Amino acid sequence: MRLHRRAFTGSIVATLIAGLRPAGADEKTPPAPGDDGFTLLEARPGAVPLLPAPAAQTKIWGFGGDVPGPLLRVRLGQEIKARLINKLDQPTALHWRGMRIANEIDGAAGLVHKSLAPGESRDFRFTPPDAGTFFYQPLIQPFSGEQLGRGLQGVVIVDEPKPIFSDSELILVLDDWRLDAKGQIVPDFDHPADVLRQGRLGAVGSVNARAKPAPLTFAPGARLRLRLVNAATARIMSLYLPGGDLKAIALDGQFCDPFEPHDRTLPLGPGARCDLLLDLAPTENQSFKLILRGEAELPDLTLLEIRTKGAVRPPAPPIAAPPLNPLLPAEIRLEKSKRLDLVIAGGATRTTPSRYKPTGEALRRVWSINGRSSTGLDGPPLFSVKKGSPVTLGLVNKSLFAQAIHVQGHVVRLLHDLDDGWEPYWRDSVIVPPKRTKHIAFVADNPGKWLVASAILDHFANGLAAWFEVV
Repeated sequence: MRLHRRAFTGSIVATLIAGLRPAGADEKTPPAPGDDGFTLLEARPGAVPLLPAPAAQTKIWGFGGDVPGPLLRVRLGQEIKARLINKLDQPTALHWRGMRIANEIDGAAGLVHKSLAPGESRDFRFTPPDAGTFFYQPLIQPFSGEQLGRGLQGVVIVDEPKPIFSDSELILVLDDWRLDAKGQIVPDFDHPADVLRQGRLGAVGSVNARAKPAPLTFAPGARLRLRLVNAATARIMSLYLPGGDLKAIALDGQFCDPFEPHDRTLPLGPGARCDLLLDLAPTENQSFKLILRGEAELPDLTLLEIRTKGAVRPPAPPIAAPPLNPLLPAEIRLEKSKRLDLVIAGGATRTTPSRYKPTGEALRRVWSINGRSSTGLDGPPLFSVKKGSPVTLGLVNKSLFAQAIHVQGHVVRLLHDLDDGWEPYWRDSVIVPPKRTKHIAFVADNPGKWLVASAILDHFANGLAAWFEVV
């Protein structure tokens, strides 16, 4: 996917963490929970070796002063206990991306609950209803973009009751960073040129925010489970995955029938996740690569390489369809659904002068849904429906830029363009190409006030947001 973007500073670098990898690969030990069993998510400044030595460490904001933050991992049916502590100089709030949990826990700050002021803390206790790969990140207007862009994010894994077979697991948090010549984050968040176009993109690509090591090595024929997370604030990542036998088994935390990505290419919007099963080639000296496709003047970037070496592993069992979530509806009664088009407009046009740089309130009105610019925290709801009602939304993208639209608190089906069928997987966000329309459907089964907004945070903070209510 080729997207327009402004010029970047800094060199083009691929990075890979030593942590959050399988045993035997310098795995980090996550912070121990507090005495009361709560994992501490302390939002504070820190520094990480984002670029290879001898470059200086990059100053970041992270949970526990690190990127990614502590891995939260439970088995389905177990409780998550986390304590958010705000040691920043601005308010913050936490969003549990893709988790269908109670509105008072995951609702937007300012719409459902108060934000967390500097020095305050908040406890989270909940039992996730679904197994899968999820993501936690800030959700507070207008600070979400800066806070995520400086590194405030982490991964939640809810393990299925019967583990899916693999020899090893890789948790791969993909990101891009805008750095200056000294390797420090460029503080031009909410820049008009980004807001008007695709959003803030960075020239430094990373996996888990660490300096790039040598390629990883596994036995020929080994089966790996790759959990991919797009942690970027704006980049819709086009990932090319050559080598080995590859099947996607889950999207946005929900299992699906296994399939090979079309042309071995996987598009992931900001905050999106995908679980893959990779069977490596059964001979030595073969490789699998994770390649981030370039855009505009940026070339393709190899984020990860895995090579085969050593004794051949006995053949793994065939990849079987994982158990689908029994809590999700087998069908959606489209003929009985609440129907509404969301017309997405704004941003730069072909006639926008290059010198146009809106600021203040003009910047906040760059994007709109159905002619209204909003932070998603004000005004009446887009719609209100009773719990259990089916909903069909037409996402009409009138702009020149791809959009990634997130529906909070729910998962949706992407409808076929030419009939009333749907894709055989669930998503919590969908990509809508420029000048195109996509339709989604879901059952509004989670009571509360929920955002429907851009996952591109520059657009979210500057008009492309609204909310709906389930009563």
